[in-house]
Amino acid sequence: MSFPWANHYEPKHPLMQWVDQRLPLPRLVYNAVGAGYPVPRNINYWYNFGVLAGVALMIQIITGVVLAMHFSAHVTTAFDSVEHIMRNVNSGWMIRYMHMNGASFFFIVVYFHIFRGLYYGSYKAPREVVWMLGVVIFLLMMATAFMGYVLPWGQMSFWGAQVITSLFSAIPLVGETIRTWLVGGFAPDNATLTRFFSLHYLLPFVILGVVILKIWALHIPGSTNPTGVEVQGPQDTLPFHPYFTAKDFVGICVYLMLFAIFVFFMPNAMGHPDNYIPANPLSTPSHIVPEWYFWPFYAILRAFTINFLWIPAKLWGVIAMFASILLLFFLPWLDSSRVKSTAYRPMYKIWFWVLVVDVLILAYCGGAPAEEPYVRISQIAAAYYFAHFLIVLPILSFIEKPLPMPNSIAESVFAKAGHKDAAAAPAGAAAAPAE
Repeated sequence: MSFPWANHYEPKHPLMQWVDQRLPLPRLVYNAVGAGYPVPRNINYWYNFGVLAGVALMIQIITGVVLAMHFSAHVTTAFDSVEHIMRNVNSGWMIRYMHMNGASFFFIVVYFHIFRGLYYGSYKAPREVVWMLGVVIFLLMMATAFMGYVLPWGQMSFWGAQVITSLFSAIPLVGETIRTWLVGGFAPDNATLTRFFSLHYLLPFVILGVVILKIWALHIPGSTNPTGVEVQGPQDTLPFHPYFTAKDFVGICVYLMLFAIFVFFMPNAMGHPDNYIPANPLSTPSHIVPEWYFWPFYAILRAFTINFLWIPAKLWGVIAMFASILLLFFLPWLDSSRVKSTAYRPMYKIWFWVLVVDVLILAYCGGAPAEEPYVRISQIAAAYYFAHFLIVLPILSFIEKPLPMPNSIAESVFAKAGHKDAAAAPAGAAAAPAE
C-alpha cells in the first residue's frame, strides 16, 4: 500500500545527498520508522509490544555475544564456565542475568503481542503474510530458548534435553534416527552441547532476518488499528515520528524499569533452582519441567495419556503440541469474519477472554506435577484450545452480528475527542490518538 500523502525524504546537506544517491540507507530508515511512514492515528499502547520485542531481541543478541566469549561448550567445563562468568568476569553476573531474564521478558512481550493480534484481528487480509512471519519468529524463538536452556549443563538443562529430544523417538520408523542425529548420540552428551551452542548462537540472527522481512511485509498494507477500519486518507494517519516514537519511548522506559527490577533484585525468580546443580545423568530430578514460557504446550503434550487408533499416547501428545502452534498459521482462514477488531464483535469478545483464561490454566498445569487433578484439567483445557480455533471461530464468523463500525479512523478518533461533527473534522487536525 502506498501513501501518496506521506512525507518524502529530501536530504539538504551535500554530504547526505551524496550518500543518498549511492546508498539510500537514510531514506530507507526515514520511510520505515520515521516521518515518512504514516500510521493510523488511533494506535494505542497495546501496539508497543512489537517495538518492545525488537528491544528484547537486541538485548539477547548483545548479551549473548558477550557471554559466548567466556562460555566453554564442553560437558566437563560448561557448568564451571558459567560460574566463572558469574564470579570472575567483570560485570559477568549482570550480563548473564540480563540474558537469562531477557529470554523470559522476550516471551512475555511476544505473548502480549500475539494476543493483541488476536484481539484486533491483525492476522486478517491483507496482513496474512505478516502474521505467518510472526509465527515463524515464535517457532524460532522456542527452538533458540530450548537450546539455550541446555547450555548451562545443570540438572534441569540435562534432563530437559533428555525429555524433549526423546519426544522425537515417538515418530514411527524414523523417530529414533532423528533423535540420534539431533542429540549426536544415544543420550545428551558433549556432541549435544556443542551443536546446541552453535545453533543457539546462530538462530537469533536468523530471527533478526525474519523480523526485517516482517517489517517489510507490514509496510505494504500498513499497520492495523483498534477499530479494524482501513486507512482511507491523510485524515486517518499521523507520521510515525514523532507521534508514535514518543509513545514507544514511554513503553521502552517502563519495560526497562521492570526488566531492571528482575535483573538486580530477583534474578532467579523465573528460573529453576535445580539448574544450579551440575548435570548428573545418574540422578533424576523429582519434577522435570521446562522454562515457564513452554508450560502451556507442555501441558498439551502431557494431556494425552491413552493410546488411541493404534497410535501411542506419547505420539498423540507430540502431534498435539506441535499442532497447537502450527494451527496459528491457518488462523486467517479459520476466522472468516469481515470485522477485524474484537471491539465490534460482542460474542467473540467473550470467547476471546475464555481463550486467555484457558491458556493461563494450561500454563499452570504445565508447571505442576504430572498427577491428578492437573492432568485432567490439562485435558479439558487442551480440548478447548483446539475447539476455540477449529469450532468456535468458524461458527462465530457466520452467526455473529457485529456492532456498527465507524466510517473511518478519523471519525472514531474525533468522536472520542469531543468533536460535534466528527466526519467533517479537518484532515490535518492532530487529535490525540485514542487509547
